[in-house]
Amino acid sequence: MTDILIVEDDKELSALLTDFLRAEGYTVSAVDSGDRAVRLFERYGARLVVLDINLPDINGFAVCSKLREKADTPILIVSARTDKEDKLSGLDLGADDYIEKPYDIDILIAKIKGIFKRRYQRDIISASGVTLNLADRTAVIDGEPADLPAKEFELLALLIENQGKAMKKEYLFNTVWGSDSDSEFQTLHVHINRLRQKLGDDPKNAKRLLTVWGVGYKFV
Repeated sequence: MTDILIVEDDKELSALLTDFLRAEGYTVSAVDSGDRAVRLFERYGARLVVLDINLPDINGFAVCSKLREKADTPILIVSARTDKEDKLSGLDLGADDYIEKPYDIDILIAKIKGIFKRRYQRDIISASGVTLNLADRTAVIDGEPADLPAKEFELLALLIENQGKAMKKEYLFNTVWGSDSDSEFQTLHVHINRLRQKLGDDPKNAKRLLTVWGVGYKFV
């Protein structure tokens, strides 16, 4: 699952925000239309949606309403529309906050961090000696802190959340790196090998992160 889905048709602003958030360790997907946002959310989900209102197809209010029908994921509206009625409309539709453009990037990121802390501070998953804190993105393996870069963390979290299930390679790659990623598919295998090293797994006799031949991988 992606940490943050950005819905913004201003490509320069979208790219800038994406870079800042990725530098903070979040996994980010960005789209420039409401319809694509809904489709991407339905397929991959997100822990937070940063949503513009003035989009080229369906407006952000309609997107907010559609997303609220599917999940209670936090929605942060950022818009140049500053009328009181617009703000009330967004909040009435279920948005968690409404920020006016132009905004200070540091303040926006602080608000995003606050949402993650409030919503996911107790979001801890644990299995087979591995504990991941999804709020502060820390990991403990066999009682020792482990340094997991963003993609390794996201991949391991996805596998643990689906413990015991064989996960297809294509699904893992598309979920962690995104269907529009410029990364090569081989990068999944590289990250699996790095995780095995940190888990102390022998690739030929893995105990926790197993290869399911012809399918993908599973965590047991």
